[in-house]
Amino acid sequence: MPFLKVEDQVELYYEDVGEGTPVIFIHGVWMSSKFFQKQTDYFSKNHRAILLDLRGHGESSKVPHGHTVANYARDLHCFIKKLNLKDVVLVGWSMGAFVAWDYLEQFGEDNVKGTVIVDELPSDFKWDDFPMGAFDFPTLIHLMREVQNNRTGFLKEFIPLMFKNELSQDDFDWMLEETTKLPEAVASAILFDQTVVDYREHFDSINVPTLLCFGRDEKLIPVAAGEYIHERLQNSQLTLFENSCHCPFLEEADAFNRTLNTFIHSL
Repeated sequence: MPFLKVEDQVELYYEDVGEGTPVIFIHGVWMSSKFFQKQTDYFSKNHRAILLDLRGHGESSKVPHGHTVANYARDLHCFIKKLNLKDVVLVGWSMGAFVAWDYLEQFGEDNVKGTVIVDELPSDFKWDDFPMGAFDFPTLIHLMREVQNNRTGFLKEFIPLMFKNELSQDDFDWMLEETTKLPEAVASAILFDQTVVDYREHFDSINVPTLLCFGRDEKLIPVAAGEYIHERLQNSQLTLFENSCHCPFLEEADAFNRTLNTFIHSL
């Protein structure tokens, strides 16, 4: 299993296949690179597909520190430098979108060929001037307590909300296994940070070409979030996946892969 050391005690697990433009897939909170399993073979034929587990997630080191979106972006920057990757495409799903935006904020766009944002808001928090957010403060408190006291029970209800259609038992089982690999303390810490980050003010400074991919089903993230971002990112395009919810790369993998491939070739 390939690992890359980004700091003392922190090694990130990754898969690296194919040649060409490096396409780095960045998963959501509590998730892992395994959620992009339907992208590996497709993109390795024409590009360099890199699937990464963020610190604490998946097979990466289970350290108790450094669990903020900004620090995940720093880990990503170290990862890119150590592998000497050039002109990368960042594919950020859910919290992974925040990691991609934070990377651009901290390190600029010089080494980023394009970004792909999959089903995420500019902020998950319901700020006074942003009622579109997913969570208000009482809801966030409830979720953090559920993670501490009833994580498996909570995830059994949450995981199906990511999909338009009912999951098979096999799919549900591996997803539950992946999302419980983090220690509960880490899971609640990163949940808090990724909920309260807010990238609305940074959109004016983003110039890199961006593909926005949103599922039509709105159990978690509204289509209006994609429209909001599209209106504010000057070099963006919005694609809706009619038969998906939060995970179009799994629910409509063929259509997602073709759409992403076309975008990469257009850069």
